Amino acid sequence: MRLIIDRFEGDFAVCENENRKMINIEKSKLPRRAKEGSVLIIKADKIELDHGETENRKARIRKMMDSLWE
Repeated sequence: MRLIIDRFEGDFAVCENENRKMINIEKSKLPRRAKEGSVLIIKADKIELDHGETENRKARIRKMMDSLWE
């Protein structure tokens, strides 16, 4: 399963899954470098950062924003 960290609230990361459903995950279970906008991969009980997909999403968002300001 893939999730995107939407925001942090208290001790939880509020994440969105592929179906746009929001899921809360305890911050203590996240990888160290996880932050808002990070893409997470959940395999069994392990949570990993998907660095490649996180960078792809950032690039797409940057491109959309640049096109708005041109």
